[in-house]
Amino acid sequence: MRKSYRVKTESDFQRVFKSGNSVANRAFVIYKIDKIENKHFRVGISVGKKVGHTAVVRNRLKRYIRAVLSEIKPVIEPQIDFLVIARPYARDFKMADVRKNLLHALFLANIIEEIPDEVEED
Repeated sequence: MRKSYRVKTESDFQRVFKSGNSVANRAFVIYKIDKIENKHFRVGISVGKKVGHTAVVRNRLKRYIRAVLSEIKPVIEPQIDFLVIARPYARDFKMADVRKNLLHALFLANIIEEIPDEVEED
């Protein structure tokens, strides 16, 4: 994902945390806030040390999340900022598990209108 699609600054993260709505499933927590002036959505990804003690584990999970978001970019509501926070349950997920659980969480948060059928299983 291009950098223009990312929530980058601490103040942006805090604004979404404090005034955004949250939804969760076992693997991910989604915070969402509407921003009318956005041309496209922006996303922040957080994977803490409780999820994986090594940077390798945390970075792999972040890559998987970014890959899923890139695939479904056309169906994501354009005028929002949202955060994806991984929970320890997602520690050992493969790509298919991340896709399935992330799509479910995004659907619960009304970021996508329906879960795409082409979710692959490994």
